[in-house]
Formats: sequence, C-alpha cells, structure tokens
Amino acid sequence: MARVLIVGAGLTGSLCAALLKKETARPLHLVVWDKAGDSGGRMTTANSPHNPQSTVDLGAQYITRTPHYAKKHQSFYDELLVHGILKPLTSPIEGMVMKEGDCNFVAPQGVSSIIKHYLKESGADIYFRQCVTQINLRDDKWEVFEEAGSPEQFDIVVLTMPIPEILHLQGDITNLISECQRQELESVSYSSRYALGLFYEAGVKIDVPWAGQYITSNPCIRFISIDNKKRNIVASSEIGPSLVIHTTVPFGVTYLEHSIENVQKLIFQQLETILPGLPRPVATKCQKWRYSQVTNAAANYPGQMTLHLKPFLVCGGDGFTQSNFDGCIASALCVLEALKNHI
Repeated sequence: MARVLIVGAGLTGSLCAALLKKETARPLHLVVWDKAGDSGGRMTTANSPHNPQSTVDLGAQYITRTPHYAKKHQSFYDELLVHGILKPLTSPIEGMVMKEGDCNFVAPQGVSSIIKHYLKESGADIYFRQCVTQINLRDDKWEVFEEAGSPEQFDIVVLTMPIPEILHLQGDITNLISECQRQELESVSYSSRYALGLFYEAGVKIDVPWAGQYITSNPCIRFISIDNKKRNIVASSEIGPSLVIHTTVPFGVTYLEHSIENVQKLIFQQLETILPGLPRPVATKCQKWRYSQVTNAAANYPGQMTLHLKPFLVCGGDGFTQSNFDGCIASALCVLEALKNHI
C-alpha cells in the first residue's frame, strides 16, 4: 500500500485526506502531520482550560457561500449542512458587507469541527507536534525529517502548509523546485494579525445587541465577536460566554515580533475603549497569525504546484487559490486531480 504523507491539518490538508480516501481506486495508507498541538490550522477552535465546553474560534469566523460556489461546491456544503456541522448564520454581525445572493454559515461546535469531520472521514493516522524540517529523495521514496524524531519514508507527499514554510524546508527539495516555480512561490504574500480569545465565568453577561462587529475606527481592533452568540449558543449556568478579537493587519505587522504578553496587554487597552467595563476573563488565548490571509496567490499555478513526479510531491493550499473555504476546496480538488493522474 502506498504511504501518503499530508503535511498540514488545516482545511486543505484534511480535505485532501478525505478526498483521497473516497476518490482513489487503490487503497492508500494516509498519514497527516501538523506542527500544532491540534487540527484546524487557520480554522482553529480553542477551549477554555477551565471548561472544555467553552470554546472560541480564533481563525475563520464564518463561511460565506457565493452563488457561484453554491453550484460548484454544492456537495461539500450539503454534506456539512446535513451533518449539522454548518448552520446558517442568523445572529447579527454589524458592519458585515453582504453581496447579493451570498449566504453565511457558522459551525455550532466551532469552526475546527469541519476539519475534524474530514479527518475522521479520511481514516488517516494523525500526528501532532510534527514539524517537518527536511525532505530528501531516497530509493524512489521521500525521506521526511521532522524536528523531534527519526526520518520516515513515504511514496507520496502533499504539502499544504503556508508557502513560506515550504520555502524554508531543507534537503533535496531545495534543488527540485525549478527557478520559475521558486519565483512563483516567493511572490505569494500573506497578511498578519493577532486573535485574542477571552473565556468568562458561567453567569457573566455581556450585554451588547450584536453577536459580532466590524470596527473601522480603531488602530488595533478590526473585529469582535461574542463567539457563543455568533453560533447561537446561549451562555448557561454551566458555560460562560466567550469573546474573540481580531486585530487590524497594520497592528499585526507592527507587533509581529513582540511578546504575546505585550500584544495581549495592548489589545486589552483598546478593548476597554470599545467595550468599557468588561468583566475579567477567567482565561485568555492569544494567537499570532503570521500567515493570516493570502494577499497575493501563485497566479500561474492555480490550485496546486507539482514539484516532482516520481515519486510524487505536490503543494496545495490557499496560496494557490484564495483564503476562504471555497479556495481550500478548489485547491484540494486540484491536488486530488494531480494525484489521480499520477496514481
């Protein structure tokens, strides 16, 4: 059985795994590695250390389906809606720009439940805290090194991490990327921002008329959401409310190399001016998104970039499409197509 390694347990990686399980004729041994401690990538949901049922989406907040993708990716939306993984967004989000025919969805169990669904469908072996450092060619296989353990061999490798992380890899892979491909990969750029999740004690009330709000007049804060309210989950006597703040990109870029403690303090100062008198949270989770959203994609390689044919090595992810749900689906489908032609 061919061993396939997918690097990255975000949306593209998890969907690649699910599609490979479902769509390929011959059985594959699927393995997923991610450098984080859990799956989700930029669709990550954090839990309160005091109550795992209190959660907050630190990355993607909701999914917007355009009329074009409602047709093109209908089966993906239908599957997630049937399983109750997605539900229509009905809570008020102030300042949200809606285009005609668009429809928004939230994930009641947190946005990472989408990733967990696809990983479960894939039946893949999933390993966390696996940071790939080097990829070499050895006897018509890929020898993949990660920071902590000994190298492992795979017949096929799919890289779905942010493109700068692909360019940082050592080993034979550096010589396999053609000059033209390298230029294209180096042209991909990302915005940076921070997300701050706040968890409150059960019984705390946050009295605002909205579930989310886009802020246009603050140098630090771009978006705030009462996260449980956004997902139509009422805070109860057992579960307190949770709040998420996304910073502006200029703030993210300015403070990218500062300590998390310092950044968190600055966000709190600005939050006080927007929502004065908020109670003290019982726990916080500050997330640096160095690679938040793609601002310039690899235009000449729509969906994927094949780096080597035998053995097969391919890159995918939103760096080859666009930073949203449909961009990741499009990339996963392109990776699948390339792999099917190879297999």
